[in-house]
Amino acid sequence: MNDDRKPPLDEPLERDQPEHHEHLTEADVDAPAASAVEPDEHLDAEASAPAVHEPSVSVGTVDAADAVDLEPPAPPAAETETEEEHAAQQRLRATKRIHALQHELRKVLIGQEAVIDDVLTALLAGGHVLIEGVPGLGKTLLVRALARCFGGDFARIQFTPDLMPSDITGHAVYDRQSEQFNLRKGPVFTHLLLADEINRAPAKTQAALLEAMQERQVTLEGTAMPIAQPFMVLATQNPIEQEGTYPLPEAELDRFMLKLRLGYPDAEQELAMVRQVTRSTRADMLDVQPVRQVLVAKDVAILQRLASELPMDERVLDYAVRLARATRTWPGLILGAGPRASIALVRGARARALMRGGEFVLPDDVKGCALAVLRHRVRLSAELEIDGMEVDQLLQQLLDQVPAPRV
Repeated sequence: MNDDRKPPLDEPLERDQPEHHEHLTEADVDAPAASAVEPDEHLDAEASAPAVHEPSVSVGTVDAADAVDLEPPAPPAAETETEEEHAAQQRLRATKRIHALQHELRKVLIGQEAVIDDVLTALLAGGHVLIEGVPGLGKTLLVRALARCFGGDFARIQFTPDLMPSDITGHAVYDRQSEQFNLRKGPVFTHLLLADEINRAPAKTQAALLEAMQERQVTLEGTAMPIAQPFMVLATQNPIEQEGTYPLPEAELDRFMLKLRLGYPDAEQELAMVRQVTRSTRADMLDVQPVRQVLVAKDVAILQRLASELPMDERVLDYAVRLARATRTWPGLILGAGPRASIALVRGARARALMRGGEFVLPDDVKGCALAVLRHRVRLSAELEIDGMEVDQLLQQLLDQVPAPRV
């Protein structure tokens, strides 16, 4: 049986390790053979690194103490690639994997390319996303498809007015046989958590996510329990219905790296979506079968590390900070963005630079994520709201008037 999945991303990073084949799930075997990356585009390090002959080793387990002795001798100095070349090859392979991820997500979420790119930006930057949009635009489908793409765990919580914090984090259960209390983990212990209609739960329930989002851990009965990485919260809220909802407090809004607005697809894209869905026997169910797994969970951690290490000029760093600080004194804004906005701008810019395959961060990378980073961290004055001014309009004026450096 042919295995059309790509090897994990961290395999190319260790050039001297033998090639490792992972097991496909049954769904992956039945998936189409088409891949976002052409077969001749080798992502493994052997395609770019000089050949190294490894000594023969008998099949079996190897103790950690003996692993050092099995390492092959170092290649001659003339054949050893420089650190810059090795880093460039790493970034190239990472960009190809990200493009493959984009291709798979676009198979099921039609007409939302910008939203897909923004969600991947938050994933690479290790942030969380607040998605605002009317029902039926594919918010849940996007999260499920993303979890399938890297083989991660997925959990969904429908927020309601009677939802309790323990329904999210977990609680202690008394075991009669052992006569002890056992901790039962809640749905927050996952890789991708979809908090559907988060503004329908009261503030005490919303606050149950604060520790998990910021510290990547949950405290149950006085015990801090870490959450598996990568961990990402994607929360949704309906901008139309306000009856029976509880607006998110500023402290929780600030913990979301990006706020995205999911709009309607255009006529041609909606036609293609309807054609694709109505041909399926699953009716309007969330079908993620066409999506292939192109990464594993530990690959995402490697992508996040590569993004965080991408070079950034001091002038670009200063530009990101100036944008965030400008919102605090800008006319028409009664509330400006805090230091978390500056951090999110830098992290998001590095992630977008890695997505496009850049060797360093450009001011355009900062501008590309500025609206999503700032729109939920600022507040318009009452006069501008009465005049019908939108937050994005005022932020766009700010981006146009704050000078960007030439790099």
